[in-house]
Amino acid sequence: MAFAKKPAAEDLIVAHNRGVEDVIAPGLRVLFVGINPGLYSGWTGYHFARPGNRFWPVLYAAGFTPRLLKPSEQHLLLEYGCGVTNFVNRATATAAELRAEELIAGGERLFQVVQRFRPRSVAVLGVTAYRTAFRRPKAQVGPQAETLADVPVWVLPNPSGLNAHYSFASLTALFQQFRLQLDKLHPSPD
Repeated sequence: MAFAKKPAAEDLIVAHNRGVEDVIAPGLRVLFVGINPGLYSGWTGYHFARPGNRFWPVLYAAGFTPRLLKPSEQHLLLEYGCGVTNFVNRATATAAELRAEELIAGGERLFQVVQRFRPRSVAVLGVTAYRTAFRRPKAQVGPQAETLADVPVWVLPNPSGLNAHYSFASLTALFQQFRLQLDKLHPSPD
């Protein structure tokens, strides 16, 4: 479903605490893990749906998708060996509304998801969420020494437009570095 209008304030209030379905299948090249849906995503039902979120443009610019996908086309990610889930499937205005316990429980749920679907890699989008969820206070952006159910983990910056620490170019460079490393280990489907 595509949305022709912008949400009214009431729409976003109603979207609070809504979830967004995972885009997942067994054996993906990469499972991207967001922190939690924003209100715009809760309203649309699509991951990274808020205009200004850089997830979709960065995926394209870094070579994960052959064209820029709209959030409403998220199901096409599976054709490119990618999937999306969240630590916490509860829409909020900002991730700061989440409690540490929710992220820790989300890390435990993610472990079970990875065990079940066996992606070849996991890319967590947000170093602070990763640190909290897995109790790794010194974790940095990049490949992690620890695996998740024996699956390699990379931490990448959160692509939210609110994350001013990373420009579009620097986000793209980090995502591309991850993709190139992934391509060495697991070539993309053609």
